[in-house]
Amino acid sequence: MRTVFLVTRHPDVARLGPELERAGFSAPAITPEQLANDEASPTADVVLLDLRDIPPAAFNILSATYVEEGVILIAMVAGEQLDRVTVDLPIDDFVVLGSPPEELARRIERALWRKHGVDSENYVRCGALAIDLSNYRVTVDDEPLVMTFKEYELLRFLAMNAGRVFTREQLLNRVWGYDYFGGARTVDVHIRRIRAKIEIHGHAFIETVRNVGYRLVPEAKKELAE
Repeated sequence: MRTVFLVTRHPDVARLGPELERAGFSAPAITPEQLANDEASPTADVVLLDLRDIPPAAFNILSATYVEEGVILIAMVAGEQLDRVTVDLPIDDFVVLGSPPEELARRIERALWRKHGVDSENYVRCGALAIDLSNYRVTVDDEPLVMTFKEYELLRFLAMNAGRVFTREQLLNRVWGYDYFGGARTVDVHIRRIRAKIEIHGHAFIETVRNVGYRLVPEAKKELAE
């Protein structure tokens, strides 16, 4: 599970933690003072900075430690300040304060994809599986596959987070949306259909983690012939 530090002393931002957790992230809130005192271990994948009151010492920690570790930095600013804010840090993205949790989760995902999961040609590749994000195409061993939109979105999400396990509820939230009222069986049905299409030529891409959910393996495994 990816970890997102919410660096803030404001309750409106701290309350985003549970929403991000429902989207599949671990999202503890820490104060700028904790960050400045280096009380938080730099094990986060993403740091969300509430720029309303970040002390200089916190920026020093971010520059000296977090940036060197390749941690993604996303700044949260007031809408009227978006065009005027300047930060002496390599910020990966800016988010307007008050944005809905769904948008924030998608921005975090996109930042992770840009930094870790997508090549220069805008492809996600997992072994023989390739997803062309620009043209919504999926191929296995260069063979094009026909997929519905939801099948594509579910496969894309799993591929962008290859190696991570997601519960059915998390997949429902991330692919179908927080307002979707269908049951977890919807995920099982789509996973079965996706497998039937992509797991050809002896490839096995999607693993079922018993009593938990599903993950897409970073490198496809060849199934043993019987």
